[in-house]
Amino acid sequence: MKPNTDIEAARTLFLQLYENYHAYREPYFTHRRFKHKEIEPLIQELATVYPFEVSVIGTSLEKRPIYQVKAGNGPIPILLWSQMHGDEATATMALFDIFNFLRVSGDGLDTLRHDLLTKTTLYFIPMLNPDGAERFQRRTALDIDMNRDALRLQSPESAVLKERQQTLKPLVGFNLHDQNPRYTVGTTGKQAVMSFLATAYDQDRNINDVRKRSMQLIVSLNRLLQAYIPNQVARFDDEFEPRAFGDNIQKWGTTLILVESGGYKGDPEKMYIRRLNVVALLTAMGAIANETYVEEDISAYQAIPENGRTLLDVLIRNAQVICQGHTTRMDIGILRHEENTAGAADFYYRSVIDDLGDLSTFYGLQEIDATGLTILPPRVYPDVMDNPEAVAALELDTLRDQGIVVFRVKDIPANYKPVLPVHIVHEGKPPETPLCLGQIPTFLLADDTRIRYVFVNGFAINTMLDIGYQVTGVVD
Repeated sequence: MKPNTDIEAARTLFLQLYENYHAYREPYFTHRRFKHKEIEPLIQELATVYPFEVSVIGTSLEKRPIYQVKAGNGPIPILLWSQMHGDEATATMALFDIFNFLRVSGDGLDTLRHDLLTKTTLYFIPMLNPDGAERFQRRTALDIDMNRDALRLQSPESAVLKERQQTLKPLVGFNLHDQNPRYTVGTTGKQAVMSFLATAYDQDRNINDVRKRSMQLIVSLNRLLQAYIPNQVARFDDEFEPRAFGDNIQKWGTTLILVESGGYKGDPEKMYIRRLNVVALLTAMGAIANETYVEEDISAYQAIPENGRTLLDVLIRNAQVICQGHTTRMDIGILRHEENTAGAADFYYRSVIDDLGDLSTFYGLQEIDATGLTILPPRVYPDVMDNPEAVAALELDTLRDQGIVVFRVKDIPANYKPVLPVHIVHEGKPPETPLCLGQIPTFLLADDTRIRYVFVNGFAINTMLDIGYQVTGVVD
């Protein structure tokens, strides 16, 4: 059993880091869609200040440099890498916050800095997949999932990571990812804000000293995070994946901790989860430096609930649907998907009806009780408009109150992204039924007297309260 004094010391450190976070927060990052060229000046500036050494350790397929930032000269090597998947940027932001933490002093946390810089040597690879980040996509420019390329090493970025692990032989490696924000903690319906995995190194999922260390560190992090995200920490299933870097790095002798940043309600740009990453990683590295994790009971690792998939973006419960004269009570599950625009610097949502029927075992980030309400098709504006600008010139609020949210347009520019809560369709597109799987969820919810909700592209406007929930339009 871990001594209470160690537990309390870790809690105190975690609290200090949490409360002081804004002193280290890198102000450049205000959103999670940034590119390699945007972080290069920040990395190059690090090369001029203590305690950092910056080097280029390889290049991507498209010849973008892959940087390593080194800090400290202690006997315990630790390796951290982010954005192996190009659209998973939360930890990249967190690493730059950690760099800021390491370069300041006088905030009551200098003992931690001293321990990190004298007892460990920290190696950071921010944005391992810069070509994927350029497109804000998971895969490399070869369309290879780098985390399934540990054996063949077909992507040059994969070869860089293996070379670093084989050369540095870190005691611990942190594989930093983002996960689908719809993962839940088991079947609770609670969003998994952060998830962890002590990867297996063989099919039998054996536990040696290397993997045991992963579990012990995760146990300590879970205990600390519960004070800030109670019942919102999960773990991945540890089925062995022979092609994955995490599983192989564990097999190659480096303790591997997979960190996944999920979702947090009201935090679409993951700024709060970024903060939790910083505090958790610094606390974990301090535990490694001082070996305060060694008494942790690994049975507590198995007690962390596994990730579940019971969460939808929107869940409408108990709506009445009339189809071919038949009336039924139905739940409607909606997912909102981010679609990249040209250059991936921006995006728009394109939502779909993901499921229909009895969804009583699911939960929604937004839930609407539609008892007594009927699904109706949206109303279509009677005239065909020349272009989207002509739609924007209409009295859209008045039309919406009448249920008119679909507009037929002759000339829709390529890559046009509507910013208004309208559903634009090409001239001549036949009307859709009000409800079917895979359809863009634009419809009305009405009682016997009036329209209660207008849905456009899976976003609701409550007409009784005139409240819209981040409503975004769509072109169909």
